[in-house]
Amino acid sequence: MQARNVEISTDPLSDISTRQVKSRSSRGTFIKWLRRVHGWVGLWGAVIGLLFGVTGILQNHRAMLKIPTGAPVVSTIQLPMPDPVPKSPRELAKYLQETLKLDRPALRAVREAAKPVTWGDQTVTQPEHWEVRFTAPHYLVDADYWKGANMINVVRREQGLLATLEGLHRGNGVNVGWVLFADSIAGSLIFLSITGVLLWTEMNRRKMIGASIFSIALITAILCAVQSI
Repeated sequence: MQARNVEISTDPLSDISTRQVKSRSSRGTFIKWLRRVHGWVGLWGAVIGLLFGVTGILQNHRAMLKIPTGAPVVSTIQLPMPDPVPKSPRELAKYLQETLKLDRPALRAVREAAKPVTWGDQTVTQPEHWEVRFTAPHYLVDADYWKGANMINVVRREQGLLATLEGLHRGNGVNVGWVLFADSIAGSLIFLSITGVLLWTEMNRRKMIGASIFSIALITAILCAVQSI
């Protein structure tokens, strides 16, 4: 039998070239995957991100630029106290929710104890005071009751469109679904920030410039936040 000649490559340059090709291929695959994920996550948060961006600008500049958000429509009614009389602000809140057919429980129900106050040249005792508030993005309901009175004062404010959008931005009286959805957008923004930095560093050779811009932006944000507190 004839022995087969086996050629073994001993060229180090060939091995280095092969490793470089594999490295470039892996890097290209990673960048493709990162760009796709970055794009899909950005598409998920595009619409709601627009909402948060517009309402954020309105909240930042509404007072300075006097941007009108639409006057709320206010209505006031007087309701008789039920029999038996509620024993606490929470019981009153449940009664009001059922009577006024409100779609969510009270956000706040507080009791202010009776206390002496000065009126003119005499001191009188102010009776116990209950306050109940129901909040939703499109309305605000406040009820107050002075212990011993027969009536409950209720004020309802219907918010305008821009005020409603701001209520959604702040999460005023929203349900669990909206909270989770807004959290997913916040998570998407965090993910987009991280993947955006990774894409920039992988696709741009000027990494020191990028790191400098990121550091300056971070320091500026911290300084502005500290000065505003």
